[in-house]
Amino acid sequence: MLDLLAVLDLEAIEANRFRGGGPPTSLYGGHVIGQAMVAGCRTVVGKLPHSLHSYFILPGYPRVPIIYQVERLRDARSYSTRRITATQHGKAILCIVVSFHLEEQSTFDHQHWMPQVPPAETLTVEELAKGTMIPEAPEFIRSNYAIDLRVVESGRYVGQKIEDGRVHVWIRAATKLPDDPALHICALAYISDYSLLDAVMARYGRAPFDKRVMTASLDHAMWFHRPVRVDQWVLYAHDSPSAQAGRGLARGLIFRSDGTLVASVAQEGSIRKRC
Repeated sequence: MLDLLAVLDLEAIEANRFRGGGPPTSLYGGHVIGQAMVAGCRTVVGKLPHSLHSYFILPGYPRVPIIYQVERLRDARSYSTRRITATQHGKAILCIVVSFHLEEQSTFDHQHWMPQVPPAETLTVEELAKGTMIPEAPEFIRSNYAIDLRVVESGRYVGQKIEDGRVHVWIRAATKLPDDPALHICALAYISDYSLLDAVMARYGRAPFDKRVMTASLDHAMWFHRPVRVDQWVLYAHDSPSAQAGRGLARGLIFRSDGTLVASVAQEGSIRKRC
C-alpha cells in the first residue's frame, strides 16, 4: 500500500531545494501539490498555510524523483509567501504559490452549512467493490492513492446523471498521521485533487474513469479555514457551475464530520470527448 507519510517526507538537498519520490504508477496531481506544500512549509517558521494557487504545466512521470525549488517571496509579521517549482528531467511540471499566516483572533467568523448526507460509517465498502466500480475498489484506492473513500451518490458509477453536478464523498488518509498541523494541511492538499472533476462528469451521466472522456487538471486553488485531522473522515462536497470550450470548472467544500468547514477548493480541468 502506498504510504502517505512516506510520500510527504522530502529529502533536503540544499537550502530551499528538496527531492520527493515519484509515484509507482501514473502521476496524481495531488502527489505533486502535497509534496510542494511540504517543501514550502520547511522554509517557514511559526505560520501555517492559508491558501495555495497552482498550475499544472506538464505531465509528470512515475518512478522519477521530483525536485522542488522554493523561492522566498515575502516574510512579514503576519504573512509569508513562497513560490515552489516542481521539476522532472529539468522541466517544470508544476508551479505553486503558497501563502502562510500567523494565527490571529477575528471579529468575523462564519461558515457555509454542511450538506445533509449519510455518515461515512453507514456507506459500506462493498458498494465500491461491485463489478461496475472496480476502478475505485478500496484496495485500488489504498494502493495507488493512500486514501480511504466512501461515495455518497454511488449511482453515478453506473450512468446516473446528476443534473446540478453536486456530488459528495467521504475521504481520509488510509493510515494514522502524526500530530503535526502543517502535515495535515499538506495531506489535505494531497487528497483535495482526488475526484474533484467528477462533478463535471456527473452532469452528463459519465462515470469516473470513463474511457470515452479525457480529463486533466489545469490549475488548482485552495483555502484552508480551520484545523483538521486528515486521518479522520472529512466530507468533500463538489459541484460544477460551468463547462465550455474543452474546459470544466469544479468547486469543493471540505467539512469535518462535526460540520466544521475546513477548506474550500476550485479547479479547472481539460475535459474532452475522445475521437
